[in-house]
Formats: sequence, structure tokens, C-alpha cells
Amino acid sequence: MGYKDPDLLKSSDVLRPPDSPERDQVLNSVLMVVDVNPGRAEAMEGNQQRVEVNILLLGAHNVGKSALTVRFLTRRFIGEYGDIESVYSRVDRIDGQEICFNIWDSQSTQAGEKCSSLSDKQLQWADGMILVYSICDRGSFNVVQQQLQQIRRSRKPSSVPVLIVGNKRDLQRHRTVSSEEGRLLALSQRCGFFEVSAAETYHGVLLVFHRLVDLVRETRALRKTNAGVRGIVRSVSAVFGKKRAE
Repeated sequence: MGYKDPDLLKSSDVLRPPDSPERDQVLNSVLMVVDVNPGRAEAMEGNQQRVEVNILLLGAHNVGKSALTVRFLTRRFIGEYGDIESVYSRVDRIDGQEICFNIWDSQSTQAGEKCSSLSDKQLQWADGMILVYSICDRGSFNVVQQQLQQIRRSRKPSSVPVLIVGNKRDLQRHRTVSSEEGRLLALSQRCGFFEVSAAETYHGVLLVFHRLVDLVRETRALRKTNAGVRGIVRSVSAVFGKKRAE
């Protein structure tokens, strides 16, 4: 599919009707629903031509999770969505390598609701996570904090990179969460931080997903290095243990 420069998108590229035929056509032209299989990404690691990255999007209702996802996948902005949980797949080339993005757009958490909707399957499936809040909705920021607590009980910071994303940056006059608050939360939880506007620009959204891919690749490389070091240590220990026994 040939894409236009995102800065030259026409008003017709901003799709607002939640169930319009045009919306469905745009989504179906580039998206593929995939099965959620925790071992699928690891199975692709041996393939040097393509790497799979499983990305889980979390956040409260009406923060723009789905808008961010579709903006990244199609370069278009759709303003309204139903609360439908889906996993989409798309292949991009980054630094000469094919990256298959599997993006799980999870069901929204209502502000004030406990984050019980986060399942172990989701948390273990994800190679990286994006937690989205609206800069105009403090309740959604609180949801992100709750979700972070649940994630950290299941996954260590070193095992899964997390980005915190403040969306709707174009609505500055309605801001209730400062950029500093977002940065401090990210710093305290060892997360990355972005503020973007899915409605206004494609480039900022692209940076979010590409940065997460970089972090996932770094995490995998570090995991392999650590595994190699542990193997060497075990071998050396076995040799010295054998000599002492002799």
C-alpha cells in the first residue's frame, strides 16, 4: 500500500465515524488479526530475516489506545471506537530488518475499576508494553499507575520494556496531567516516556512504536548475553569442582 507523507494528509484521511464502510476498508487493507501464542515470537528468533515483537497496549477508556494503534498501522486517524479487544499484525522494515508487529489492543479499564482485566496470558505474551493515558484525564493517569503496579508484580523491569504515553497533546487547554508528572512516574518505574497527539501527527506515534522495538531488541540481546555468561560460569565451576574432588 503506497503511503503519503504524513504531514500532507488531507482532511479525508481523518476518519471519525466508528462503523463506517471507509473505516472498515482502511483497517482491512493493512491489518491482519493473529492468534495469541506466547511462544510465537521466540519461535521466530532463529529467522534472521524477520523478528516478531508482541506489543500490549493498556489504558483507560477513551484515552486513544486504538487511535494510536491504527495511526501507526495505517497512518490515518480514526476518532471513535467501540471497546473491542483485538490483536493485529503488520510487517515493517527497521534498520534493514523485517519486524513483525503483533499489537494487542486490550479492552479498556474504567477509571476507578481494579485492573483485574489484566490476565497472566497478556502479561506473559508481551515483549513490550505501552501504557496510554490522556493528558486531559487524571483518572486515566491513575489507571496507568495501577496497571504498572500489577505489571511489576508479574514482570521485572529488566524482562519487559514499558513505555508510558500521554496522548491528546493537542488539547493543551484541557490538560490536567503535567508532562513532569508523566516523566517522574516513568523515571520511578524505569519506563520510557512520550507525549503525543494521535489526532495531529503520525511521526510522534511512529517514534513510540519504533523506540519500543529498539528496547525489546536490547532486552533480548541482554538476555542472551546473560544466559551465555551463566553457562560459562557453570562450566568453570564444574571444572574447578572436579579438580577439587580429584
